[in-house]
Amino acid sequence: MIRVLLADDQVLVRAGFRALLDAQADITVVAEAADGAEAVALTRGHRPDLVLMDIRMPVLDGLAATRRVTGDPGLDGVRVVMLTTFELDEYVFEAIRSGASGFLVKDTEPDELLRAVRAVVAGDALLSPGATRRLIAEFAARSKPPAGAVALDELTEREREVMALVGIGLSNDEIARRLVVSPLTAKTHVSRAMVKLGARDRAQLVVLAYESGLVRPGWLG
Repeated sequence: MIRVLLADDQVLVRAGFRALLDAQADITVVAEAADGAEAVALTRGHRPDLVLMDIRMPVLDGLAATRRVTGDPGLDGVRVVMLTTFELDEYVFEAIRSGASGFLVKDTEPDELLRAVRAVVAGDALLSPGATRRLIAEFAARSKPPAGAVALDELTEREREVMALVGIGLSNDEIARRLVVSPLTAKTHVSRAMVKLGARDRAQLVVLAYESGLVRPGWLG
């Protein structure tokens, strides 16, 4: 059973998401929060598999709440997906850098939302179905450089190659076809790169690929 926590200051939005999610045999909503501070407290109390977190909320915004959740070692298994009204949200890239596993626009089709929930809990990164890889590239280009440079010295040449392909949005299957290896081998290289760089998930590996200069905006083949 996938356990989800909803964090949004709009009651009707939460009600809509709850109705959809609770209707699934494999998903249940364990709690609802009306602001970021409450979201953090409830996440610590319930330890859900996934938090659907609105970016803009009172008391504590979704970005700050996400940092607290992803920065808490006791919540290591909790994933956060940001909810935004607009695809071109100035905080989307910063949210992923802060540890979010991806984002969804609030008017995402129900089937896409359900696929997204299951995908993130399974360990996949998520970009809104309505958005493109170019969105991440755009925000990566605009964002301020990280406090410390991202060092890739620990990676093998093949791991760097795989990381670059992750950075331009390829799935494990697509990477496998590009490099003429098995999907399992591609997945292993991705996992090793994540471990060596301390990336929380695939979404953060994409961010690191841009921040390290391994991938640059426009390299979206």
